[in-house]
Amino acid sequence: MPRFARYEILSLLGRGGMAEVYKARIAEGKDRGRIVALKRLLPEHSGDLAYVDLFTGEADLGRWLVHPHIVQLVEAGVVGETYFMTMEWVDGRDLATILARCQEYSVVLPVEHALFVAGCILEALAYAHAAFSPTGRHLRLVHCDVTPSNVFVSRTGQVKLGDFGVARARAVVGDGRSYGKPSYLAPEQIEGCEVNPLIDLWAAAVILYEILAGRRPFRGETPERIAAQILEAQPPDLHELRPDVPQGLWEVIATAFQRDPGARYQTAEFFLEALEPFARPAVGNARGLAAAVKLLYGGA
Repeated sequence: MPRFARYEILSLLGRGGMAEVYKARIAEGKDRGRIVALKRLLPEHSGDLAYVDLFTGEADLGRWLVHPHIVQLVEAGVVGETYFMTMEWVDGRDLATILARCQEYSVVLPVEHALFVAGCILEALAYAHAAFSPTGRHLRLVHCDVTPSNVFVSRTGQVKLGDFGVARARAVVGDGRSYGKPSYLAPEQIEGCEVNPLIDLWAAAVILYEILAGRRPFRGETPERIAAQILEAQPPDLHELRPDVPQGLWEVIATAFQRDPGARYQTAEFFLEALEPFARPAVGNARGLAAAVKLLYGGA
């Protein structure tokens, strides 16, 4: 089995323009046997200071962002000329995969589970948006890529937000590019305005709508058509698509979809507070979510 430092590499999970990610196992030390996600900067970028800065900056964020609903950093460093970091392994599936399964079987998750997932995302964002560095500097973080593929659900129903790499990239590059996936971009991102935490809240609203409706609120065959929908169209009334969604809940989500940023919830805490009257913690919890996902996959 191939080794990297103290890690046994089990399988390749993915490779992008900057890094590659593996499923790996710690082979020595007190955490021997623990499964982690190993991320390595690609060799062709190891001598490029811009890429190294982005990669190590993401690792720094991992050290600073310690929250139960954020994927946690295990270790970061450099071996020879290879920069790496390892993150906790979330034993389960990402939300995008779960939603695809729902669509395949023409089912939707119960309202209480959708609210539980959205609540976990918003708690993670509330923490990240308010985070400070160890020196007391407000990080002014914006995730910029809050999408189902970056939300992980463990087999026990724990929900965690991952991949703050784009957030770090925005902070370093400081440009006006629209990071993130087209369907989850806020209107002001499309228009090239300076990003701020409100764009993460817009994306969280898109995810909540998608879980409840079984479809995205803004759709199109191309990124340009999706952008036009976001800028011009109203999403279909969620209460009409799914009558068991309370009218009041749809009104909360509709507020989160106001094109004028000033008319939306201004913080993740305010958004959470608006959702609270519709939550049912007795059933909308990690155990209930785990059971629902398990049913989707036939007990697997």
